[in-house]
Amino acid sequence: MKANPSDRTDARYLYYESPLQGRYAGEPMRRLFGAQRKFSTWRRLWLALAQAQKKLGLNITDEQIGQMQEHLDDIDFVAAAEYERRFRHDVMAHIHAFGDAAPSARGIIHLGATSQFVNCNCDLLTMREGLDLLIGHLANIIDVLGDFAATYRDLPTLGFTHYQPAQLTTVGKRAALWCYEFVMDLEELQYRRDNLRLRGAKGATGTQASFLTLFDGDHEKAKALDRELAEQLGLPATYTVTGQTYSRKVDAAIAASLAGAAASVHKFCNDIRLLANLKEMEEPFESGQIGSSAMAYKRNPMRCERATGLARWLMDLSTSPLHTAAEQWFERTLDDSANRRLAIPEAFLTADAILQIVLNVASGLVVYPNVIAAHVAAELPFLTTEKILMAAVMAGGDRQAVHERIRIHSQAAAAEVKSAGKGNDLLDRLKGDDAFAAVDFRSVLDPAGLVGRAPQQVDEFIATHVEPVRKKYADRLGYRPVLEV
Repeated sequence: MKANPSDRTDARYLYYESPLQGRYAGEPMRRLFGAQRKFSTWRRLWLALAQAQKKLGLNITDEQIGQMQEHLDDIDFVAAAEYERRFRHDVMAHIHAFGDAAPSARGIIHLGATSQFVNCNCDLLTMREGLDLLIGHLANIIDVLGDFAATYRDLPTLGFTHYQPAQLTTVGKRAALWCYEFVMDLEELQYRRDNLRLRGAKGATGTQASFLTLFDGDHEKAKALDRELAEQLGLPATYTVTGQTYSRKVDAAIAASLAGAAASVHKFCNDIRLLANLKEMEEPFESGQIGSSAMAYKRNPMRCERATGLARWLMDLSTSPLHTAAEQWFERTLDDSANRRLAIPEAFLTADAILQIVLNVASGLVVYPNVIAAHVAAELPFLTTEKILMAAVMAGGDRQAVHERIRIHSQAAAAEVKSAGKGNDLLDRLKGDDAFAAVDFRSVLDPAGLVGRAPQQVDEFIATHVEPVRKKYADRLGYRPVLEV
């Protein structure tokens, strides 16, 4: 009889686990969305509610508050699971489990509240902290790319439009383009974080009817309850009106902001992948790293490939909260619940994973100046034709006639390169043409003279956008992630 594989296999390996949990996302973000943090936050919300109600005159004792405070984190998950099997209701299960731990408070836990008091407020607090983590990643990315841009501010390189050689730019200017998009992402996430509100204590349909009853019809106390909760929990205010839940447009807006960061990640990592193919630049490659199981010579850009794959997942995932927001009927329908249990944590864990990959890559980018210079030299004859044209005209030539001579020579040189596989002899052709006899080809062909204001633009960008980030987030800088795989 064959042995059952499960008899000798660690139970951890028998069941599906999200790659975001086991492979990609960082420990702080995984912990943030873990069960311990979620349900201890629920208990802190119930405590804050009881404390605010006591302050506003309800008959809640110091003993009840004290017992709740003593049992915020020692959650009996086995008991809670047993209660949930019995009640088919996760909030009621944890109310009973909390009541077991704080028996004197059992009768006032969740007083006047609906399930969304803990669910919505917990989600808002969690997303706020998640945005803080992502903002830290972005600040570090901007800091690192700012240094990289400054280092290579004046190294000429081919600029591409349509992925065809266009004019020269610099390696630093290209890095500034990447960095600027992450600056925009940082500003967007900071805005979302700063404008999050608490749902507060609004009752079953958002009317605060239950709390108005508890306070004997005193509207000011019902309003004060929301203010007390926001102050205790560290948010600037509560949403003025809600249904049973806060508007799911909040989730949709945050998801869209995370997707915007994913687009920046995708752009940056795709460019590195293309540059790796050109052998001009590549992501860090560890001494023992294997690029291919078959082709031992390969140095695949696997980190950037992973990041682009996960970025696509996040961009696609961001549409789900938008559908949820659109599908809410009147004050609330429950079809949001199961979806949000997946969409919100997965969006944050994915964003965490890809931003840490970008920070890792940006911190160790490898540049090959000699390869870059060779590519510039190969295309330089074509790239200098506009400057040669202007020099010839300044020396007395007819602009249209000179343009035609350049066009004829360029087409002939291109045919030699493409059809015959020969070198680019455009400059020799032009030097042999009397129309360009007065042109100083040596000065025209200096790559440093063809990058325009790229170095100065890098300096201006760093002063205007990078330095303010460094100043504002100085206490967050210096973090460098260690990728597990």
